[in-house]
Amino acid sequence: MEPRIDLMTNEIGAKIAKRFANVSLVIDQSTLPKATQELVSLRASQINGCGICVDMHTKEAAATGENAVRLNLVAAWRESTVFTEAERAALALAEEGTRLADAHHGVSDETWAQVRKHYDDDQIAALVSLVALINAANRLNVIVRNQGGSYEPGMFASMSS
Repeated sequence: MEPRIDLMTNEIGAKIAKRFANVSLVIDQSTLPKATQELVSLRASQINGCGICVDMHTKEAAATGENAVRLNLVAAWRESTVFTEAERAALALAEEGTRLADAHHGVSDETWAQVRKHYDDDQIAALVSLVALINAANRLNVIVRNQGGSYEPGMFASMSS
């Protein structure tokens, strides 16, 4: 399966990618734990079937010290004991925020209450924005058929201004 268009070399695509990178930088610089950011991005990417994003967030998480057991269990986080209550709340928000069409009411009050219990307003703003951003990135990459396998940690770091 060949990519349909290289958004990174297309003028409009490159401008949009830079905006994505700048928003990502704001989230990255927030107090939302980096491990949580990568776990949330990985889970949404798994749900959306985005190979390049699964590749990226698995490798970025590993590069920042995340262990293989936790990375391997993200897809089955509800049936795992290796995630904190705060991470479980973030993963639930990621799933419900990703599956909006499936969950007729979006994010449940129960999930929101768990998120409020573990994160402050700035962290919640970063978390909600991260879920929205990773879902948009997943959709762009799936539509143009970008595939995983060749990502190197830090590869896109120079894109933000």
